[in-house]
Amino acid sequence: MNKLFVTKIGGNVLDNEESLLKFLKDFASIQAPKILIHGGGAMATKIGNQLGIESKYVDGRRITDRQTLDLVTMVYGGLINKQMVAHLQQLGCNALGVTGADGNMIKAVKRPVGQLDYGFVGDITPDSVNSTLLYFLLRQNVVPIFAPLTHGDGMMLNTNADTIASVLAVSLSKHFDVRLIFCFEKKGVLRDVKDEQSVIRQLTESSYKQQLTQGIFTDGILPKLENSFSALHAGVKEVLIGEASDLIKNTRVDTEGTLITL
Repeated sequence: MNKLFVTKIGGNVLDNEESLLKFLKDFASIQAPKILIHGGGAMATKIGNQLGIESKYVDGRRITDRQTLDLVTMVYGGLINKQMVAHLQQLGCNALGVTGADGNMIKAVKRPVGQLDYGFVGDITPDSVNSTLLYFLLRQNVVPIFAPLTHGDGMMLNTNADTIASVLAVSLSKHFDVRLIFCFEKKGVLRDVKDEQSVIRQLTESSYKQQLTQGIFTDGILPKLENSFSALHAGVKEVLIGEASDLIKNTRVDTEGTLITL
């Protein structure tokens, strides 16, 4: 089976032009089928402030009211996505910028109102993905670049970029050996948060459970690890958590970040 790299980029890298351009150059050079999913929360907040739209968060999650939905659709699906696509085209990478609405790529269900109303937020599963169309595009050497937006009932919906990356990886694992790569500002999963060099190079489910009881993992990394094992159980071959600047090394057998397998 062919290898597929499903890569998610977010955080500080998107806000630093020099880091982003280096990352896109590395991404363009990967000689295998690939997909990129990007975030863009900081840029949406910045432009929102300029337009007088206040960002509201509960437990770190953005509340997407109607005005915020218009904002993130413009910033994620327009400004950030198209600038990245233009850079990738200049680098010889035939990128296609999409949201979940384009080609019905990812159809979502608006999150039901529970104790909290998150507003126009989409919930998705691997069954939400139009994997047939994506497979066809990848076979034509087209590189999909996903903004963190889906659709449902005729409207756009804001959707977590990590979740989109996981769901795409699981959905395409029937066609490819998928390595799901989460790029952020740390070298990988750290044994000691205060020591940037204490990267755990390999993590299996049994070693994860063992270290979990020792209290090694911080709250910030736990959701990413839980997502990683969920994706592996659903068919993804490998998950890699590492620094954006190490992307090329993290597509190889010997990785710099944390390679997670069952």
